[in-house]
Amino acid sequence: MTRNLRIAAAVFAALAVTVTLTFAGNAHFVGTPSISISGTTVTVSGKVAGLGNIPQIHAVFTADAQCVNPGSNKPKAANKQSVGGGGDFPVQNGKANFSISGTATFQPDCTPPMSVEFSNVQLTVTADDGTFLTFP
Repeated sequence: MTRNLRIAAAVFAALAVTVTLTFAGNAHFVGTPSISISGTTVTVSGKVAGLGNIPQIHAVFTADAQCVNPGSNKPKAANKQSVGGGGDFPVQNGKANFSISGTATFQPDCTPPMSVEFSNVQLTVTADDGTFLTFP
């Protein structure tokens, strides 16, 4: 009887550790999130791992956009704006990929020879369990 009790206790302890490891996560970015720019659109992409059994993540980014003339002069206040985007992304096997885009629109337009310059890009990833990651 004592032997059966020890075996049962060992099995219970092993299950408790397994369940803890299954639900516990150590969320982190896999590599560095990438930022790409195409015209007036900025896209932030990346991968988060260590999410455990969380069903989805919510990723949001913000950035500042401004028109710059060929002489690299910065714009007046009217040609600066904030841009951003966000979305929900599914988690599979404790990992989630995300890609979010935002487009800057200016009045007047920022047309060639002017170009759009993005700065202060901030990324935040949150999950239902309170997991919170930021970049940079």
